[in-house]
Amino acid sequence: MKTIMAIGAHIGDAELTSGIILATKALQGYKIVTVALTAGERGNPPTMSVKDYRIQKVNEANKFVEELGFENEAIVFDVPDGELVDDESIKFKLAEIIRKYKPSMIFAHWKNSLHKDHKMAHKISIDAQFFAGIDMGDKVKGDRCWAPMYFAENWEDMQGFVPYNYFICSEEGYKLWERAIQNHWFVMNSSSFKYFDYYTHLAVVRGCLAKSKYAQCATLLEHQKFIRLDYE
Repeated sequence: MKTIMAIGAHIGDAELTSGIILATKALQGYKIVTVALTAGERGNPPTMSVKDYRIQKVNEANKFVEELGFENEAIVFDVPDGELVDDESIKFKLAEIIRKYKPSMIFAHWKNSLHKDHKMAHKISIDAQFFAGIDMGDKVKGDRCWAPMYFAENWEDMQGFVPYNYFICSEEGYKLWERAIQNHWFVMNSSSFKYFDYYTHLAVVRGCLAKSKYAQCATLLEHQKFIRLDYE
């Protein structure tokens, strides 16, 4: 079974930015693994403590992947929201997860963001991808694995983001995602940003540009971009 992995700084980041792709691929038989480097618990509702909201967020992450299929998994690191740092132990842990699941592709944050955790998540993901693919001795367990990494479109990460990859999403995948994403409290109830409206409409806009009904976008770093021509 092929696997797709999506890495977010917080629970909900990957589910929003690449979730329709994940749902579409899940329906095609792929295993889906989401990784949240923090729970995002400091976006707690006024009526709920940070501790209780973390518990709720972890449950939301699990519910999302369960909607996509019973073999899917949600992994949440034990790092406080807002305190993600450039730490080798975090990178080694993520590298071991990449080695364990051997994804055929990874989605992560773009390098620029208005959120410090998002920028750090980008660096951690890039470094973990590197560590997963080389001989790290006993620092990183598991057999070496390298997977291509795409940087998903996120409203908080738009500085310098230019769509390079358009992933066409099926209508069935969109409907599955639309149902699953509503498990996330902040998506439906945030007073600071209309997440559900933004990402549902963005899927249609990107679909128009891709000449399909729905699509989600990602980009690459400059050194990853090239034009490939096949000749017989």
